Amino acid sequence: MSDTNDGKHGLHAPSIHTPVWVSDFQKFIMRGNVLDLAVGVVIGAAFTGIVNSAVKDLLTPVIGMLTGGVDFSNIFVTLKGPHEATLADAQKAGAVTLNIGVFLNAVIQFLIVAFFVFWVTRIVGKLHRQEEATPAAPPPPSKEEVLLTQIRDLLASGKASS
Repeated sequence: MSDTNDGKHGLHAPSIHTPVWVSDFQKFIMRGNVLDLAVGVVIGAAFTGIVNSAVKDLLTPVIGMLTGGVDFSNIFVTLKGPHEATLADAQKAGAVTLNIGVFLNAVIQFLIVAFFVFWVTRIVGKLHRQEEATPAAPPPPSKEEVLLTQIRDLLASGKASS
């Protein structure tokens, strides 16, 4: 006897029931806010590359020039190990370092991101408030309202009684 349902022997293939949590998970994933969040994460990751480049390639050199050519990434304190001229050399030599410049770069990057997000939310908020301030034209009256208005006007004029 085979395990397949060939219609002759009355055997039935076992049915596979999908657990309830699978459909709940599918509903959760397909919600609009979850998809919006996913899009936001992807856009945020792309935006991070732009901000990193702005900090590293544009701002840090200018700030370094204004501070006399100081490269923030090489501001560090050696806690243990050989004292080297650059952070890369110290790390190569296995020294334990306190990376103050790397931290300063991260703070600058955070401030730039916060500044951009502030202005974007401010502009979007102003646009949203302008939409709310402009009232939409009222919808035209329904057929029932038109008929009731006509009946009211006829009754008020006294022509409906004749």
